[in-house]
Amino acid sequence: MEQSNAAVVVRVAKYDGTEHRSWPALLAEQTGSLLVLDAVFEEDIEHDLLGKVASGTISIEYYWLDRWYNVFRFGDRDGNIQNFYCNVTMPPSFDGRILSYVDLDIDVLVKPDFSYRVLDLEDFEENASRYGYSAEVTEKAHAALAELITLIETRSFPFDDAQTRA
Repeated sequence: MEQSNAAVVVRVAKYDGTEHRSWPALLAEQTGSLLVLDAVFEEDIEHDLLGKVASGTISIEYYWLDRWYNVFRFGDRDGNIQNFYCNVTMPPSFDGRILSYVDLDIDVLVKPDFSYRVLDLEDFEENASRYGYSAEVTEKAHAALAELITLIETRSFPFDDAQTRA
């Protein structure tokens, strides 16, 4: 396990390459294909599903360079878990400074009690048509969603320590 606290910029794109959003983070650790980043919301954000994400919210972000999803664990300044937010994505690239990935729209919202809700399947279908997702991309996205649900339901990493401090 390599620990660094190096500054990183996370860049999220749509399938056509247009940038969707970006934010600064710190690389907390890198173990094999797993990158763990720490970020803090610098301002209040209104999210259509999460409601208001308050400034100061801590985001521990789990990215695997060989997986088609990532997991964000949101917590407050006291370390209490607020929720997990999972994104189905194409595997990210990382050059040591910039972590980039393509968002494929399917999300999973997980509450601290591990109840969860799959979101945005209709957006995935619309964008699959709009952007011409290949059969492989569609297949891997659905496989990633199934893998995420298994991790949540079996409380496997990174859902295994939700009761600990963020």
